[in-house]
Amino acid sequence: MAEFESGTEQLLCELEGRVLKITLNRPDARNALSDDLTSAMRRALAWASGASEVGAVLITGAGSAFCSGGDVKRMGERNDAPAPSVEQQFQEMRARHQELAGALTQLRKPSIAALPGAAAGAGLALALACDMRIGAERAFVTTGYSQIGLSGDYGIAWLLTRTVGPAKARELMLTADRVSSSDALQLGLFNQVVSDDELQAAAMTLATRLANGPQLAYAYMKDNLDEALTIDHATAIDREADRLLKTRSTEDHREAVKAFAEKRPPEFKGK
Repeated sequence: MAEFESGTEQLLCELEGRVLKITLNRPDARNALSDDLTSAMRRALAWASGASEVGAVLITGAGSAFCSGGDVKRMGERNDAPAPSVEQQFQEMRARHQELAGALTQLRKPSIAALPGAAAGAGLALALACDMRIGAERAFVTTGYSQIGLSGDYGIAWLLTRTVGPAKARELMLTADRVSSSDALQLGLFNQVVSDDELQAAAMTLATRLANGPQLAYAYMKDNLDEALTIDHATAIDREADRLLKTRSTEDHREAVKAFAEKRPPEFKGK
């Protein structure tokens, strides 16, 4: 079984069963995004997408935070350094954002963010790009951008609008107010809140369950869900029917039907 090597201590990757656990590992900086960390994470997600041994991705943060977003201290250093052309900056930023938040939203395998603490700015965007989010009781989220005079990145406005609706998204972006774990659960930012010491176990239990589920069906489900906000109902029915026919011909479907008749859990193979 292959393993992914991140090449940096700032990003820890462990394949546990069929779950690729990705840990942002800059606890002293509240797991703020650095060049080394984002580069390694981009490669990890690309690997996970094509690795047959990976059934689900679990992203978490070391220490007491999930991710505080961009490294504000480094931003100050960057402002003092000679800047490349605007076009070069845009292309580099575009690649970084598309290959992180973009790759997460496009991943056809289940993804879960486990938040031990704060998710701010780009950290919140990465959590929202996952299919589900489990927060510890002490966790909180904030968009944070207005506090440092920035407009947003990693598709945060798009992700937030689709998660909490346009009115609440505008409020959270403009005010950068802190949202507690209980409020995040009520708003739909979190799918589940657990005690601080139960977070990792609860997240791994869910990730393992999904990693061993019907991978082809999950991929088509995610296609259906992604399109749900952009196509009309009649078109949705037609596309769902097409994908249902495709999943009906899979070995996984036949195994699930057989397992149901035999009153046992199915053993999915992703075929």
